[in-house]
Amino acid sequence: MNQRWTVQSIISVSLSALAVLGVISLALVSCATPAPVLQQAEATPDTGGSVDHLRELQTSFRTVSEAVSPSVVRIDVRERVTGTAGSGLPFFDFFFGRPDEEEPGDRQFERDGIGSGVIVHRDRRDYFVLTNDHVVGEADSITVVLSDGTDFEAGLVGRDARKDLAMVTFTSEREIPVAGLGDSDRLEVGDWVMAIGSPFGYRNTVTVGIVSAVGRRGGPAGNISDFIQTDASINQGNSGGALVNLDGEVVGINTWITTDTGGSIGLGFAIPINNAVRSITEFLGDGEVEYGWLGVSIQSVERALVEALKLENSRGALVNSVFGGSPADESGILPGDVIVEIGGVPVRDSDDLILTVGELPVGETVQVRLYRQGESITVPVLIAVRETDASIGQQNRQRWPGMSVFPLTDQIVDELGLDISTGVIVSGIERGSPADIGGVRSFDVVRRVNGADVDDLLSFYELIANPDVKEWRLSVLREGEELELTVVR
Repeated sequence: MNQRWTVQSIISVSLSALAVLGVISLALVSCATPAPVLQQAEATPDTGGSVDHLRELQTSFRTVSEAVSPSVVRIDVRERVTGTAGSGLPFFDFFFGRPDEEEPGDRQFERDGIGSGVIVHRDRRDYFVLTNDHVVGEADSITVVLSDGTDFEAGLVGRDARKDLAMVTFTSEREIPVAGLGDSDRLEVGDWVMAIGSPFGYRNTVTVGIVSAVGRRGGPAGNISDFIQTDASINQGNSGGALVNLDGEVVGINTWITTDTGGSIGLGFAIPINNAVRSITEFLGDGEVEYGWLGVSIQSVERALVEALKLENSRGALVNSVFGGSPADESGILPGDVIVEIGGVPVRDSDDLILTVGELPVGETVQVRLYRQGESITVPVLIAVRETDASIGQQNRQRWPGMSVFPLTDQIVDELGLDISTGVIVSGIERGSPADIGGVRSFDVVRRVNGADVDDLLSFYELIANPDVKEWRLSVLREGEELELTVVR
């Protein structure tokens, strides 16, 4: 201990002696003073500016979030529903709801829901919010909640169930930012995107990810959009919220997720904003969205159908049935035709045809190119307005023939234990159609039509194509038994 203090004293005296040199003194003092911060900085590896790049990206996220978040709202809805015990009402609603009546039997309950929306238009003091149709549903009351917590009573402008879109409006005396819309067709896989919404009611939650895929099909039944897939976290309550690019432009409306748990697993889907522009325009017009209608039941061309229908490839949509009096019927389109192009737009599959026809202007005549009995032909079709699903369902009696058939392949013959090689197998029946009323059932094997043998798929469609014949006798094989059925067109 004494020796250590002696050494320190010697150093102190030595430094005092050198103080007259000034600069040297400063150098020695600096060396003698511990400097952990300087040592840590010297140990930091050269990142080549990567941290700066991350900070720039972080700044971009902050900027986009600050700019867009005020335009994204929470939507609270309340719906009055009527039901009885065991009627399928949610568990919480049934046991903890407040029925209006205490009488046994049907009771009314209030059911709450939460979603998101994006302010896309302003007309003086009126603001218009785009959201999902399934968010507003049959709501009796709609409340819009801004990012700062201010809430407004809102009214429904219009609904578009086919694209799962809806618009609501509210009035505000103060100015609120309106979101800018981007071009979703310019999105590419790997692009950064942000999802903004109110998952589980947590207002203005921002998550970040990339575009995982574009042009995805599927989703909720009846939805005709092709979707943007993203791994940005999307959960319940995000529906109707914004999917935003790094320029702060809305490129999609978040709408559904694929999940086994009810929470996000990185498979979120958004309606491309370009698919919504027409709906927005028509909402702001008269509130009604019109879709084009061709009047056919279709399916995609599976691999087994390519050879059976003498096609070049699997592109196109096979017409299973045609509605009597529809644009397709009036233009001479027949069951068995394969539509490969409409209005100059190639048709990849049945979903593609539905989306393309829906976007065609009502009252416009378009050229439809199709394959019939292996030959390419083109017919003009005057596009009509599509009625509601309920109205179309009531017209099933006019859907000819009202069934889909499939070639009798070797695999099907083996699986069903058949000892025949000709005919076609019924793969589906439209309820209420002539085939359904005539007693045709799925898995029936059609052997003859009006006494003529059905050799294959093409011969079946050729036999049922005559529009002048109103009564058809079908010989079918069902579970080993030959049956004679009469189908009236």
